[in-house]
Amino acid sequence: MTKSICEEKVFDSVFMSHAEHLRNFIYYKSGDLHRSEDIMQDAFGKLWVECAKVPFEKAKSFLFTIANNLFLNQEKHKKVILKFEKQITAKNHTETPEFLLEQAEFEKRLNEAIQALSEGQREVFLLNRIDKLTYKEIAERLGVSVKAVEKRMHKALTYLRKISKKV
Repeated sequence: MTKSICEEKVFDSVFMSHAEHLRNFIYYKSGDLHRSEDIMQDAFGKLWVECAKVPFEKAKSFLFTIANNLFLNQEKHKKVILKFEKQITAKNHTETPEFLLEQAEFEKRLNEAIQALSEGQREVFLLNRIDKLTYKEIAERLGVSVKAVEKRMHKALTYLRKISKKV
């Protein structure tokens, strides 16, 4: 007889087994503990709602897929908000249209280059350059060594320099 996630004891055991790992998975991506806890709770809520459709053996992959999708959807939403804020800010400046076009093209190329980095390189690069975290703080947040952070950053910078020379 297979276990059903719809049974409260089975669901509780799945929660106890995977909640911390799921939260940490999202925390490493977002860097926001409260956000990662919210996403974890939402993923378990979806698992409960869909419990009849999800076999016990697939519960972990279901949770991680749902959590990752929730995270990505939030990131897309943040990008829309940032784009809107930039448009409002751009209207308040008196730069020439040529300058604004060049700036937009530069930002597009920069974003494409950053997106082309591996996930590990991108995380380290953005945590250092945007969030202003030290290598030690990044290493602690990601659960890796400082050397690993240094290596990822070196690879990211090497790639970005290579791309910038092509332009």
